[in-house]
Formats: sequence, structure tokens, C-alpha cells
Amino acid sequence: MSWAEKALLEVLERSGTVEADAGGRWPLYADPVSGGWTTTARGSWTGGFWTGLLWLRAIMSGDPADRATAISRTASLDPWIWADTGARGLIFWYGTAFGVAEGDALAATLRERAAGACLDAYVPELGLVPWGGAFGGPRELARVDGLPGLMQLLRLAGPDGAVAARTQLDLQFALTAGERQLRPAWQALPDGTWEPHLALPPGWSRTAAWLSLAVADTGDGDRRRALLAHPQVAARFAARSPAVPCARPGGPPDTSAAAIEAVAALKLAARADQHEAARLRDRAAAVLRELVSAHLRDGRLLDGCYDLDHGMATCHELVWGDFFLAVGLAVLTGAIDPFAC
Repeated sequence: MSWAEKALLEVLERSGTVEADAGGRWPLYADPVSGGWTTTARGSWTGGFWTGLLWLRAIMSGDPADRATAISRTASLDPWIWADTGARGLIFWYGTAFGVAEGDALAATLRERAAGACLDAYVPELGLVPWGGAFGGPRELARVDGLPGLMQLLRLAGPDGAVAARTQLDLQFALTAGERQLRPAWQALPDGTWEPHLALPPGWSRTAAWLSLAVADTGDGDRRRALLAHPQVAARFAARSPAVPCARPGGPPDTSAAAIEAVAALKLAARADQHEAARLRDRAAAVLRELVSAHLRDGRLLDGCYDLDHGMATCHELVWGDFFLAVGLAVLTGAIDPFAC
């Protein structure tokens, strides 16, 4: 068994233990010392990652009981379909993708309904599905973490959805990557222009990660080249760059950002020429190996930073960190296709 296969098994076994202890609540982040989870009643914006992790566990184990658990969690995502949030892409794409691939009718129906709801939430005057007010703050924000998953869901909603997806990606890419410094969040102004918004600060660790993941899923070669040419993105995928970025300059590490970047690199590699593909795949493998060797303990990816500005879970195990680490390891070992989710 390779190091990657062993690590994947550890993460999936850990997810089964946590699920058994959760009592129907949703894991969010875990204390780095005790391993105890802070949970939510409804799943917040991370519920799709937990559901997706349970689906991956079911795929790898082949156990009908694991499949039943994943199906049950999928059904529990339903209340989020009409929530006022651009995070529905994160919730419903990653929460249903494996289930749909496994032929689960519930996951397919839920994904179809979520795609329609996302298109209904699209605001042509803004050119996007706004971040929304479900988690507080201004509604009319363009946030880079609103791209992954949402683009795929919109495209499933037919020709109008495909246009909306392209328009939103073009807008967010221009806002986020239009300057030398990546800017993750922007607010709409009454005159139709946009200004940077500090909902997410400049230098945020997951900006390049989420943007790269969204671009990787489009299959657009021109957009991929523009992404990789941006100096901050290029630095993150460079062979000698630190594997784990800081939550912000001078701050603690954020392993969850590194895990997302590894998955994005593997997806970008799958659609690149031979030389670039080898470089990106090598980078992803190096990042995943660093995460496993230096930050994984008993199936727990530690040193993730949820929200540094508010002092929330700044060196913890994060549910999306575990998810993307598991997906990255599964792709690296050939257990799943890079675009399985």
C-alpha cells in the first residue's frame, strides 16, 4: 500500500467514526488537541463536503451500509435549495456529484432542483448569482468562493444556465485576477460598478485555490492559460513554493487551501499538454505528500484556518480540508477520475 493509499484510508475511516458519533449533526471543525468537533444543526455552507466525503467512503468501501449513510446525508441537504446564498454550488455540487455517478436517484433529483434554483437566483443586472444574505452581510457580493460547483450547476440548467455560468466566471475572474494582487470579494455599487469588499481580506489563503478550482472545471484553455499566467497563481503552483500557504501574510498555515489547490492542479493537469500536465501533477503530488507527512494525524488534516480575522478555528481540522485531501489522494492513486466531483 502506497503512502497516498494509506492516508486516504485513514481519512475515510476517520469520517466513518465521526459520522457515527455526530448524532445527525454536521461536523464543521475539530479541536487540534482533543479532536472534538464543533457541529451545526443544518450543515452551514460545508454540508456538501461532509456528504461528499461519506460518498467517497462508500465508493471506496463498497459497503451498502456506507452507501445508505451517504444517501441519508444527501437527503438532509434539501433545505438549502432555496437558501439565499451563492454557496449552493459548494453544497449541492460536492454533495451530489459522487451520488449521481453512483446512480443514486435522490442525488440526481436534488442536483437538478438545485441547478434550477441557482438559475432562478441569477441576477442579469449584476451578471451573477450574488453571495446572498443567508450568512449575514451585504447580499450583492461577488465572492470567489461562490464559483466552484455553482458553475457546474448553472450549466446543468440548460442554455440560459450556461450563459449565466460563463458570464459569472468572466466577471469574477476579471474582478479577482484583474490586478497583480488577487482580490477575493467585491461589492456591487448603485452605478453598476464594483469595489473591493473586506468580507474576505486581500491575501486570503483560499483565493487562488477557489479560483483555480473553478477555472479547472470549465475546460476553457484560454482561461486556464490566463489563470496560470497570473503571478500569484503561478507562485502557488511553482515547484519550489511552500506547499501550504499562510491564512494571510504573516499568519498561520492553512492546509485546507493547500488541499484545494492540489485538487485544482490535478484537474488542470488533466486538460493540459504533456509538459504542463507533468509539472502540475508533480506539484499536486508534492503538496499532498507534505500534507500527509507533516499535517495528517490519525486521519485528521490539522492546521487549517477557518477565519483568522475572527479568531475562529485558526489551527484546526476543517471538514472541507479533509474532503479535498481525500479527493486529491483518490485522484492521485487513480481511484477516481479528476472530474468525478
